[in-house]
Amino acid sequence: MIAQIPRFRRLAVILIAFQAILWPAMAWGDGATDWIDGPKADVRLISATTAVGDLNSIPLGVEVRLDEGWKTYWRSPGDAGIPPFVEWDGSTNLAETTFQWPAPVRFNFYDLETFGYEKAVVFPVEAQVANIGEAVNLHARVDLLICDDVCIPHTFEATLDLPAGDAQPSEFANLIDRYRNQVPGDGRRAGLAFAGADVSGPAATPLIRAAFRAETPFQAPDLLVEGHEDAVFSSPRFEFHEGGYLVLASVGAEDIFGEGAPVDLTSDPVTFTLIDGPRSIETRAVPTPDGLAGVDVGWLDFAALVSIMGLALIGGLILNLMPCVLPVISIKLLSVVSHGGGDPRAVRLGFLATTAGIVVSFLALASLAVGVKSAGLAVGWGIQFQQPLFVIALVVILTLFAANMWGLFEVRLPGRVSDAAVSAGNSHSLGGQFFQGAFATVLATPCTAPFLGTSIGFALSRGPLEIYAIFAALGVGMALPFILVALFPALATKLPRPGPWMNTLKKVLALALMATAVWLLSVMAVQVSPEGALLVGLLMAAIFVIFAVRARGNLNEASPKTMAAVALAAVLAFAVPTVLPAIGIGVQDQTRLAARDEAWRPFDRSAIPGLVADGKVVFVDVTADWCITCQVNKKRVLDTADIIAAFEQGEVVLMRADWTKPSDEIAGYLASFGRFGIPFNVIYGPESPQGVVLPELLSDDSIFDGLAQAGVTNTLAAR
Repeated sequence: MIAQIPRFRRLAVILIAFQAILWPAMAWGDGATDWIDGPKADVRLISATTAVGDLNSIPLGVEVRLDEGWKTYWRSPGDAGIPPFVEWDGSTNLAETTFQWPAPVRFNFYDLETFGYEKAVVFPVEAQVANIGEAVNLHARVDLLICDDVCIPHTFEATLDLPAGDAQPSEFANLIDRYRNQVPGDGRRAGLAFAGADVSGPAATPLIRAAFRAETPFQAPDLLVEGHEDAVFSSPRFEFHEGGYLVLASVGAEDIFGEGAPVDLTSDPVTFTLIDGPRSIETRAVPTPDGLAGVDVGWLDFAALVSIMGLALIGGLILNLMPCVLPVISIKLLSVVSHGGGDPRAVRLGFLATTAGIVVSFLALASLAVGVKSAGLAVGWGIQFQQPLFVIALVVILTLFAANMWGLFEVRLPGRVSDAAVSAGNSHSLGGQFFQGAFATVLATPCTAPFLGTSIGFALSRGPLEIYAIFAALGVGMALPFILVALFPALATKLPRPGPWMNTLKKVLALALMATAVWLLSVMAVQVSPEGALLVGLLMAAIFVIFAVRARGNLNEASPKTMAAVALAAVLAFAVPTVLPAIGIGVQDQTRLAARDEAWRPFDRSAIPGLVADGKVVFVDVTADWCITCQVNKKRVLDTADIIAAFEQGEVVLMRADWTKPSDEIAGYLASFGRFGIPFNVIYGPESPQGVVLPELLSDDSIFDGLAQAGVTNTLAAR
C-alpha cells in the first residue's frame, strides 16, 4: 500500500509514523534541560510545569545523577565536604528561590562522618515569579562537590525557558514531588512529633538529649544536629520507650577545634533533624536543663537503671580487691582482729558503722558529682586526686594514722577531722569505725575496677537521681564484706583475743600507710614539683619527730605547744602548692610529663584520623600518676617484653594522655566514649577507625586481640 503513495507523500507518512512512535520520549524535553555531563556526575534542571500559567510559584528541581560509589553533600556535610550551591544570576521574571534539602544519609569513612546522597537526588526549588503570567527564563549555575576516595568539584550551567500560557504538569512533576516529600518538615504528615530536648554535663562536653514521638513505632532512626558553628556533634545513641513509640536520642558536643573551650547550647536554637526510613521531622529548639521534664520515660529508664545498679554492686565489691584499697588493709585488718573474743553485738554495730561510712562517702561523692555537673565543670571518677591540696590532706591524715598506730601518741587531737583520724587508727568507737569506711572509700577512688567504668559512665551522663542510685549501689557493693561480718559476727569474734602482739602488728601495718603517703608525695611531685613534694615530706617527718620526742619523754599527754607545732607543720604543707609556683620554684611542664617515656608521644586527638588514614595503628593510653590501676597495667602488661615487641613489630604509634593534672581535652575525650574514669585504653587502626576499647585491667591477650581487630597481623610471634 505504501508503494502506491507518491514519494513525497510516502516520506511524510513515514515521518508522521516515526513521530508517533517517538512522541513519549520527545515529551521528556518539555520542562527540562538536557543532561549536562561531567566526570562521575551529571546534572539537569527540571520543572514540574511546562509553562508559567497563572502560578506565583513554580516547582523546580536540580537533578543530580552520580556514578556508582560517588556521593554529594547535604547542607551540613559533617566532618568533610561542601554542600551544593546554586546561583540564579541572569534569570528573568524571577523574584526569589527557595532551595530545599531532602533527608540525607549518614556516611562513615575511617573516623569521619559525612551526610549526603548517592546514586541520584533531586533538590526541590520553589521559584517565585516576579510578574505572574509572563514567561520565565531560568539560568542556573550549579556548584557541586562529589567524592569517593578523591573529591572532584563541578560547575554546571543550565538554561530553561518556561513560556507564558497554560501550566500543564510536566513529566517531572511526580519526580519533584517525590523528593519534596523527603524534605523534613514539621513531621505531621509523617506522624512524628518533637517532645523536647535537655542539656547536661560539663560546659566543654555537654550532652543533649532529644525526645520524639511517632504514631507507629520507630524502626531505625538517625538524628542530625546543627546550629552551633563552633561545635561538632557525636553520633546519636538511642533509647526506645513505650514500645518504640517514643525515642530518646543522646548526642555529645565539643569544641570544633578540640581545645576544650565551653560550648554554650542554651543561647541559640539548635536544629534537630530526625530521619526514620522514609519519614522525617525537622525542628528548632533551645535545649534546657529541664527540657524533658514533661517526657515520661521512667519505666524503661528504671529497667536500665536497675541493670546498671547491678553492675555497680559487682564493681563496688571488686573494688575491695583493687590495688588502691590494699594500702588501707592495715586499718581493716586491725578492725577485724581487735574484735577477737569480743561481744557479737559490738562487732555488729562496729561493722555496720564502717558500712555506713562507705555508703555515706559514696553518696557524698555523688553530691560532689551533681554539684560539679550543675556548675558546668568536668566531672570524673577520681579527679579529686588532680588537686594538690586534696593530696596533701590525705598525706597529713595518713601521717597521723601512722604515728598513732606506731604508738607515738594515744590522745585525740583537737578538731573533728583529727579526732576521727586518730579514733580510726586506735579505737573501738563507732565514730572511728565510720571514719575507717570513709577513708577506705577516699583511697579507693583512684582505681577503676571491672564493671565500675560502665556504671560510672552511665551515672555521670544522666541526672541526679541516676547518679545517687548508682553511687549508692557502688557503696553497698564495696561494703558487702563488712555487711557479711555484721550479719555473722562469729567471723570476727572467733579470732584470737587482742594482746601485746597487736602492738607489733600495728607497727608493721603502719608501714603500709607510710608507703601510701610516699606514693601520694610522688603524685604531688608531678602536679606541683619534686621540690614541693620533698618539702611536704619533710614537714610530715617533722610531725613524726615532734610526736616521737614527746613519746620518748613519756609525755603522751600532748601539750598545747605540741599541738601548735603539729598544726603549724600541716598549715605549711597546705601552703606549698601556692607558695612555690608563685616564687618560680620547680613548675612542671605538662607536655614533658606526657612524653617522659621516649617510646610514647603526647596525646594528640586531632592527629589520630590522619594516622589511621595512612594505614597506621594507634594505641592510646589515658593514665595518671595517682591512678594505681594505671601503674599496675604498665608494670604487668604495657612495659613487658612481649607487648613492647608486639608494638614494635606492628609499627604501632603510641600515644599517652597524662591526666595527673586537670585537662578538659582529656575529660572530653573520655566522655566521647561514655567514660569518666581511668585507666582507659583504646586501639585505632584501618580495621577499627572508631577505636577498640580495652578492659580496665589489661592483659596480654586483650592487647593482642585489640591489635588484631585494628588490623595488625604480625604480632603472633610475640606471644
